[in-house]
Amino acid sequence: QVQLVESGGGSVEAGGSLKLSCEISERAYRNKFNCIGWFRQAPGKEREGIATTYSDYGYPNYADSLKGRFRLSQAHANQRVYLEMNSLEPDDTAIYYCAADLRSERRPCTVESDFSDWGQGTQVTVSS
Repeated sequence: QVQLVESGGGSVEAGGSLKLSCEISERAYRNKFNCIGWFRQAPGKEREGIATTYSDYGYPNYADSLKGRFRLSQAHANQRVYLEMNSLEPDDTAIYYCAADLRSERRPCTVESDFSDWGQGTQVTVSS
């Protein structure tokens, strides 16, 4: 079982930036096929994907609406997954989650149902 803990959330004015961090257990990086991703959920809305990738992949799959503003990166040696967020808007206000799923082979890894392990989330609030 993979353990994940998000941090770095907070309040920011529109147009600002935040960098979220996810401390992830070493097991998540044991195989290069493992899935890693960031999701978010605003009150009254469904959880949506932000960016997903594989442990060994440097080019994540981004949601079309967020591509260019958000960037997922990894630091395997530090057991961290990051989400850099720029040009934030009030609609970005949500709880942000990191997630992972252990795999033994490379398979599609893009939607919520592809992930089995989740962090508790960190709140991001963007004011106008």
